[in-house]
Amino acid sequence: MLDNYKVDRNGVIRQVKVSHISYDQSYVDQRYNTYSTAEVMSYLRLGYLLGAFAPFKPKRILDVGYGNGSFLSVASIAIEECYGYDTPPAYPLSEPVTQVANIYENDYDVVCFFDSLEHFEDIYEIKKLKTKYIYISVPWCHYESDEWFAQWKHRRVDEHLWHFNLDSLKSFMTEVGYEDISHSSVEDMIRKPANEMPNILTAIFRCKK
Repeated sequence: MLDNYKVDRNGVIRQVKVSHISYDQSYVDQRYNTYSTAEVMSYLRLGYLLGAFAPFKPKRILDVGYGNGSFLSVASIAIEECYGYDTPPAYPLSEPVTQVANIYENDYDVVCFFDSLEHFEDIYEIKKLKTKYIYISVPWCHYESDEWFAQWKHRRVDEHLWHFNLDSLKSFMTEVGYEDISHSSVEDMIRKPANEMPNILTAIFRCKK
């Protein structure tokens, strides 16, 4: 294992010491507003969500770490109540989407973490969420060797603090009270896989309570 990384009890790889970066407007502009496929990705994510739950249709969803709000803008066409949270200063959201200041305060049918869970200071805090389902997309870490991990494009020191494969994500989610109901690499249709291995891990979990 590389210096400053360790494997936790669920097999999740975490960065130990962190020099925090600023998730300001320039970060959003650099990471999200330059993606020509952002709207297509948002429709793909919404389709996967609605397909996984059919015939049940979520009424209230929360997108945590919503970036430029592309997914929420698309989701609001089909879902009655859409809410978003991001670290301040957050990108402004347009009606009918509502911005929230606390992800743990209210109840939701689905809470989404698209490319955001790996940024959390403490991922285990999500056990406090009040939701029936959690929908996640994260970089898929195959960890073939230290050399592979050192060169992996998604490692991103001080930005991506946690790294998952399918087993470690499922184990982590089991600990915080959720069971796997669907997983895939569907986003690789747009986010091309490297070296023929899955690039992005997408999964939906149901609360076991």
